[in-house]
Parts: sequence; C-alpha cells; structure tokens
Amino acid sequence: MLNARAAVVLEAGADPQLTDVQIREPVGDEVLVRIEAVGICHTDVSVAARFRKLPMVFGHEGVGTVVQAGLEATPIPGDQVVLTFASCGTCPNCRADMPAYCERSTDLNMRGSRRDESSALYLDGAPVGGGFFGQSSFCTYALAGSRNAVVLPEPIDAALAAPLGCSVQTGVGAVLNVLAVQPSDAIVVFGAGVVGLSAVMGARIAGCRTIVAVDPIAQRRTLATELGATATLDPTASDMAAAVLELTGGAACAVDTTARPDALAAAVAVLRERGTLALLGLGALTAELPVAAIMGKGLTLRGVVEGDSDPQAFIPRLVDLHRRGELPLDRIVSRYPFDDFDRAWAAAKAADVVKPVLVTGEVGS
Repeated sequence: MLNARAAVVLEAGADPQLTDVQIREPVGDEVLVRIEAVGICHTDVSVAARFRKLPMVFGHEGVGTVVQAGLEATPIPGDQVVLTFASCGTCPNCRADMPAYCERSTDLNMRGSRRDESSALYLDGAPVGGGFFGQSSFCTYALAGSRNAVVLPEPIDAALAAPLGCSVQTGVGAVLNVLAVQPSDAIVVFGAGVVGLSAVMGARIAGCRTIVAVDPIAQRRTLATELGATATLDPTASDMAAAVLELTGGAACAVDTTARPDALAAAVAVLRERGTLALLGLGALTAELPVAAIMGKGLTLRGVVEGDSDPQAFIPRLVDLHRRGELPLDRIVSRYPFDDFDRAWAAAKAADVVKPVLVTGEVGS
C-alpha cells in the first residue's frame, strides 16, 4: 500500500474533503500513476451531488507519470499518460474502435468500482470507491487500466493536457469525428463552457465559414470569439433564432452542450433542411422537441459520448493540434494547487472559470 492524498466524498450531498488514503499496487494491465494535474469536470460535480455509495473519490481528467505497472500493462514506468474513460475492449463496439459506446460503460465508469479486497483505495483500512471513469484521479496517485491510460510520445504541460481526457475530446470530437463539418458549413454552438468552446475550436480547425457561439455570459462570448467564433449571441436577447438565421441562412450543424429545452428548440429552429444536431449536454434528462419541424426538415439528432473518439488515437491528435498552435488549451485552463481543492471545487460549481485544473506540487495561477 502507498500513502496518498485524495478528495473524498464522505457524506451524501457533501463536497469532497481532502484526506489521507492508501492505494494498492497495480495488477494485471493496471498502472499506478503519480497524478500531476487533474481537471474538474461538470460531470464530477453533478454526479458527486447525488452519489450514494460512499465514501467515494471522483475525478476523471487525470494526467501524470506511470510509477508502477502490472505484468500485463502496456504503459511502462516513466511514461506520461493522459487518463480518460474506461472501456472493456472486448464488446462489439470496442472491437469496432468505438469504445465510448462500450456495452459495459456504465459499470466501468459511473459505478465507482468495487468496495471489496480489490478496491483501489482505502480509508482507515476500509475500501473506498476508487474507480470513477476507471481512475478516480482526485488523488495524488491513481490506478488505471492500459486502455484508459494514453501514453504521450513527448512530455506536455500536465495542466494543459488534463482536459483532453474528457471535455476537450468531447467538444472537438463532436465536430471533427461526428459532424465532419466542411469549410462551406455554418455551425451553431449552444453553451460556451469548456465543451462548447472546444467545439468552437474544432469548427475553426475544420475551417467552417460561419461559427456562432450562443451563451448568456459576456466573458464566455468574448472568449469564444478569441477562439474562433465568427459571431456570438446572447440567448436572452429577443429573437435569437432569427439572428442566427440572418447570420447563417440556416446552419448545417448545431452542437448543444446545455441540455436545456429552450436551447434544443432553438437549435432545431436554426438548422437548415437535413441539418444535424449533436447532443452533448447532460442537464435536463428529458425535453420536449418540435417533432413536426424535425420531420419536416429531415433533421438528424445525434447523441454524442466523448466525441465518438478512440482515445488512444484521438488524444495524441489533440496534443499535436495543441503543439501546432491550433488548440490553445492555455486559454481555457485555470490552475489551482491540489491543496486548494475547496476553492477549485467552488469555482467549478459556480462556473466562475472555464476549466479549473488541480496541479500537484506547484502553485497555481
């Protein structure tokens, strides 16, 4: 057992609290990773608020260095890895290089792992849930499997790499992998959080002629413009849909990161005939949709998980885009020392910053 420091949810509905834990050695294809940075995602906040199988450690955007590897592991000690979602590798979707739709995805990512002798983490000798997204990286060390530990060929600033594990690959992947937009296309992105801004960057990388970002927060709209949006709109302004239609003539694609019924209705309204709406948000679990308009225009509604990406191939591609200056991750990341977890968590809950990233061993900015 190795001593570690983790943010643990101890009581239902409570915020995570930093405390000392123990982590076991890796077995099989597992690797033990010394976490250098980890992003706080909206999924961490929303799931932690309702999770009941406690105690539990969340965190699913970890980056660090492999310090120990199981006998069947692919990464080796010394490798820098980006941790991402877990998948089984054997179901039909995994074999088709679509691990985001793994048949065991819920068990491997959302249940938090077993709380028995195989548990990754222990608190005062008792098992702690330590397998959120196959990593539970709100900890100074994390156990992950070889499939969800992506080795980087060259070192990168860990704080900038952290969002690649989930939010950035989701937004960029939705545009490049799913919508496969063309330079002649107009695209509208609803919500300018980290996933929406990543979609904006993906659309700029693809060379879309018109990129409209819709968000009520002025600072987010300004940042969207700096990252590639050709126009921004406040959804609270009057007749926002008419403004989008005037800008685009009818969009080929729309990306919704909000899951708000009003945003979904607006997205349907601004799409041209046979357009596509990509659904990325997990806010409202149900929403009314204008069925007549969807049918009449022949629209496609497409749910998207993790950008339809194969992380082992797509995350290195994102790193390359960053190195070439096409994915300015520094514009979306705000660093916090790991020991200042409470402040970073509060910023994430209040949406005060785009992407709070906890950094171990150094002072944040």
